Amino acid sequence: MTDDPLWPRASAWLREDTGAKTDLTLLGLPASRTSLSPTHAHLTPHAIREALARYSTYSWTHDADLRDLSTLDAGDVHEPDGPEGEARVIKRVADIMDRTRLLIALGGDNSITYAIGMGALGADLGRAGLVTLDAHHDLRDGSSNGSPVRRLIDAGLPGRNVVQIGIADFSNSREYADRARDLGITVITRDELRRRSPKDVMTHALSIATQGGGPVHVDLDVDVCDRAEVPGCPASAPGGISADELRQLAYYAALSPKVRSVDITEIDAAADAPDGRTVRLGALLVLESALGLLTRQA
Repeated sequence: MTDDPLWPRASAWLREDTGAKTDLTLLGLPASRTSLSPTHAHLTPHAIREALARYSTYSWTHDADLRDLSTLDAGDVHEPDGPEGEARVIKRVADIMDRTRLLIALGGDNSITYAIGMGALGADLGRAGLVTLDAHHDLRDGSSNGSPVRRLIDAGLPGRNVVQIGIADFSNSREYADRARDLGITVITRDELRRRSPKDVMTHALSIATQGGGPVHVDLDVDVCDRAEVPGCPASAPGGISADELRQLAYYAALSPKVRSVDITEIDAAADAPDGRTVRLGALLVLESALGLLTRQA
């Protein structure tokens, strides 16, 4: 790719960690070992960082340049899987939260949502909220990429403060749907998304997630999208939401000052289409989330 000093690449926008406070911090969590389906999701944080080189820092829609944010790339947490790995993630995230306005974590599979939530929401877990963009409930027993929501609730996150957007037909079971109802989780299905705007849906979701008065974590599980648009997501299915809808939802989520952390999960860079469309969407979700932070009113 050619270099143009008048077209700054998003890959050059993130700075190395100097220990200073920043607006936005990027952290890689290359987890894949507990995935329910075979995945090379551990390759994805690096792939998304490389894909950022294909995009600039400027939003025409908002006439905003992400270079106005102070940023840093905090690198990757080594071996984030399993109890010891999760303990390292929780500590690292908690340390970062003390000096950043928004953390964006790059998965890795969806198991990372548990450790990020524990580190980012911390002592506020009992009044915090969670919004997931996901085709699945992630309420399974055990510890895997199918269980982070259940594990956070078991740890003290109120189920009534959890909203799940994009839950898909034929991608869950009656038993887990019943578990979601019993836990008080609000579900916004794919069918409902067809009748409402992304802005309206996210505004509604955040009104529920913030009712406890605490911070909110947002899980962007990319398999919520249509499989034609995200072939690099092992569990995606035909009929999911569009890449554009997910980008809008990411922006409107990060627009809220209550949202302190975001994760981007379930992309397998090794399974992507030759044009890299899934990884490129992951990079754009980083930029949309950063844009939401930049254009916050408070």
